[in-house]
Amino acid sequence: MTERHSMKPELAPLDVTGPLAALLPPEDRTLSPYTGLTREHWIAVADHLLTAAAAYRSPQRARINFPGRPSQQGPATDGLEGFARTFLLAAFLHAGGADRNNHLQAYVDGLVAGTRTVGADDNESWPEVGHVGRTGQPHVEAAGIALSLHLTKEDSWGRLKPDEQDRLAAWFRATIEKEPSPNNWYLFPATIASFLEGVGRGDEQTQYVLDRALGLIEVWYRGEGWYSDGAGEAYDHYVGWAMHLYPVLHAHLRGLTALADKLGPRLDEFLGSFSRTFDRDGSPLYYGRSMTYRTATLAAVALGEAVGRTPLTPGQSRRILSAGLRYFVERGSITEHGVLSLGWHGEHLPSIQRYSGPGSPYWASKGFLALMLPADHPVWTATEEALPADSDDHVRSLGVGLLIQTTAADGLVRVHNHGNDHLKLDAADAGAPDPLYARFGYSTRTGPTSLHDPADNDLQVRIRRVWSARRRIHRVATGENWAASWHAPRFPQYGPWEGSDTADGGPVLPSARIESVTAVRGALEVRIHRLVWVPPSLPLRLGGWAVAGAHPHSFSVAASGTTVAVEADGLRSLVTGLHGWESAGTQPAPYGTAYGEWAVVPELLGTTSAENTVYVAAASLSGVPVSEEVAASVDGGVVTVRWPDREQAFDLDDIFAGIR
Repeated sequence: MTERHSMKPELAPLDVTGPLAALLPPEDRTLSPYTGLTREHWIAVADHLLTAAAAYRSPQRARINFPGRPSQQGPATDGLEGFARTFLLAAFLHAGGADRNNHLQAYVDGLVAGTRTVGADDNESWPEVGHVGRTGQPHVEAAGIALSLHLTKEDSWGRLKPDEQDRLAAWFRATIEKEPSPNNWYLFPATIASFLEGVGRGDEQTQYVLDRALGLIEVWYRGEGWYSDGAGEAYDHYVGWAMHLYPVLHAHLRGLTALADKLGPRLDEFLGSFSRTFDRDGSPLYYGRSMTYRTATLAAVALGEAVGRTPLTPGQSRRILSAGLRYFVERGSITEHGVLSLGWHGEHLPSIQRYSGPGSPYWASKGFLALMLPADHPVWTATEEALPADSDDHVRSLGVGLLIQTTAADGLVRVHNHGNDHLKLDAADAGAPDPLYARFGYSTRTGPTSLHDPADNDLQVRIRRVWSARRRIHRVATGENWAASWHAPRFPQYGPWEGSDTADGGPVLPSARIESVTAVRGALEVRIHRLVWVPPSLPLRLGGWAVAGAHPHSFSVAASGTTVAVEADGLRSLVTGLHGWESAGTQPAPYGTAYGEWAVVPELLGTTSAENTVYVAAASLSGVPVSEEVAASVDGGVVTVRWPDREQAFDLDDIFAGIR
C-alpha cells in the first residue's frame, strides 16, 4: 500500500510581514529548492529577535522583561529567563562568527550587574536559586547562561574581571547544590559543572553532579535512541532539546571522546526516527508540554550536524531546519514588535503551562544551534535534498509505545500513543487527564483540544455524567504497523462546569480496563478497543482528530449512519464505526487548539454491553482525498481488518494475555 510520489518543490514566495520582512535577504531557490532559506535568513531572524529583545532590557542589562502574562515564579525570575534564553541565541551567533551587531557585549554587561547583589530586591539582581519549586526555576536559566558562556568562553567569561568571575561562579555553585526536579533538570547542574570545570573551577561537587547526571540518563535510556524524561514513561520533545542536547554538548565542548563515542550513536539512532516526525510544511509534531518553544524542536537535528552524528545528509538536515524556521516566521509566531508570543502560531494561552512566562518562548533559541557552525560547514553549503517522506508512506513502531505514520501524498505526520503518560511512578492513578500526553494520537496539523473541551482521539465511558479519563498508560506490545496498550478508566472530578454531581471525585470501577490497539496503513487507521469489567448500558464515546478553524463557520460536516467527516482549510478528519458503534456526530471545541481559535471533533457514540465488548472504528486525517476503504469483522477476541490490499488479524486474547 506504500505509494510513491514525485514531489518536485513548488514553493510560494516567503510570506512574512512587518519589520522582519525588510531584513530578510532574497530567497535562494538554487541552493535551497525546498525552502528558499539560507544561513543568511537564519542570521537575519536571530538578529531581529535579539534587537527586539534589547528594547525590554533593564538599564544595567541584567534582565530582559518581555511584556505579557507573568509566570508563577514572579518578575525577577521572568526577567532572568528573558536574559538567559536570548543569551543562548547570541552565543550561537557569536560562536559561528555571525554576531555582526555585537549582541554578546550586552550580555557580558548583564552578567556583572546580575551577580553584583544576588537576591536583592531591585530591578537588576538575579534571584537566589532554591530547591525544586517556585524558587527553583532559575536552575533552568543558570544552565542556559553556563552553556552560553561555554560557547563563547574567550569573549564572555574571558572579559570579566577576577572578582566578577568569582561572583558569577559563586552563583553557579549555589545553584548546583540545590535539588532539581526529578527529570531533565538534573542535566542543568551538570551543564553548569561542565562549564566550571572547563574554566578551572572544578572540584568534588562538580564531579559529583556530572557523574550523577550521566548515571541518571543511563537509567532513563529506553533504547532506539530514546530517553524517558525522568523515571516512568515520559517521551516528548524534551528527549531532543534536553536529554540529548546537554550531555552531547558537554562531551563535545569538553573534548570527551569516550563519552561522545557513547552518546553519539544514540543521537544518530534517535534522529533516524525523530526526523520522521516533521511535516513536509515544516511543522513539528504538536505533542507534549512547552510547545511554545517552537523551533527548539529542531535542536536535535542541528546537534547531529554539529557533532557529526546523524543519519541525514547535510542537505536533508538543512531542509528540516529551514522548513521549521519558515513555518513559524510565516505563521505569526513573531509579533509586529519582534517578540515571540506565548503560543504556537500566534498567541494561544490554553496550551501554555503555569511555569511559562513572557520569556519562556525564547528557548526557541535552541533551534538556532546550527548557527554555531561556520558558514563553510556542509549544513550551510550543501543543496537541500528530498527526504524519504517526500516519496514514500512510512510506518515505524518504537519500543516506547509510539507509532509513527506519515503519508507522502500530503506530507502529514501522525504519532499514535500507546506508551507515554508522563506520570511520575509514585503519582496517583487518578485526577484529570492531560491532553498533551493522554490522547491516543497527535499530529503535525492538529493540536489536542483543551481539558474542558470535548476530547479528541480518546475512548471514554460515562458514569453519572462523568466521562472517564485515560491516565496511566500500560504499554503492551508493538508490531510492524500497530501498537497496543491498556488503561484503567478513571472518573475525575473536574469541577461544577463539567456537570459532575459527585462531591469527592468520580465513580470507581474496580478491575475495569480498556484494552486498545491502533493499526495503520497508508493514511488509514483502525482503532480497536475491548472493554473489560465495564458495566453494561453506559454511554461510550470515541473522539477523532480535532480540526481547527478561525470561527464556527469554517467547517464542512458530512455525516451518515456511523460515519462522519469534518473538513476545514483542506484538512479532513473522518471516523467510521466498523463494529459496535451506533451513531456518529460532532462536538464543538470553543477553546480551539494551537492551530485555530475554534475546533470541531468528530465522534462515534455507542453503549456498553455485556454481550459485545469489542468496538472497532476506522479513522483518517488527511490533506488530500482518501478513496481507500477499510472493513473489519469480530469473532470473539479476534478482530480481522481488511485493508485495501490485504487482511490482518489481531487476536486480543493473545496480545493482552499477560494482563490481569
